[in-house]
Amino acid sequence: MIEKDQAAKRAAKLRAGIDEANYRYYVLDNPVLSDAEYDRLLRELQALEARFPDLVTPESPTQRVGAAPRAAGAAV
Repeated sequence: MIEKDQAAKRAAKLRAGIDEANYRYYVLDNPVLSDAEYDRLLRELQALEARFPDLVTPESPTQRVGAAPRAAGAAV
């Protein structure tokens, strides 16, 4: 059974990894994770936050949709 301090460390690591994956996918157009691996990490973070609700932060990937749009979009 995972302790709260271990859960907090794992949640922080998951958030950082998911944020990096989002940046590389949406901004750099250079994905580093498969969709299945990304989904697995996100589900693990969701489970930790469900078990320890005080670990939820406004910046958590579970609290937002997508990432910032790329700056190099085509003009319409």
